[in-house]
Amino acid sequence: MPRKAATALAITLGSALLIASPALADGKKAVRNGAIGAAGGAVAGAIIPGLGVGEGALIGGAGGAVIGALDKDGHRYHRDDRGRRYWVDKHGRRHYR
Repeated sequence: MPRKAATALAITLGSALLIASPALADGKKAVRNGAIGAAGGAVAGAIIPGLGVGEGALIGGAGGAVIGALDKDGHRYHRDDRGRRYWVDKHGRRHYR
């Protein structure tokens, strides 16, 4: 990989993780999945004609971060001021785990 492409990839990966991670409830899982998605997207961007490495990394990183934020049951979890995890139903009620 040329040096210029490697630098662009590193900047793109870092930017995607910084943009996605603060807004998500479960940061560690979201960041890990975002990094995996960004790496996969960068590879796809290098292979697929018309899609750049940076674009692929951004799309993959954002998708991975979103998937990492959702738990297996499809709920997005938050933390209250005491650190307890909960999700909010469509009526606005909190459900603690």
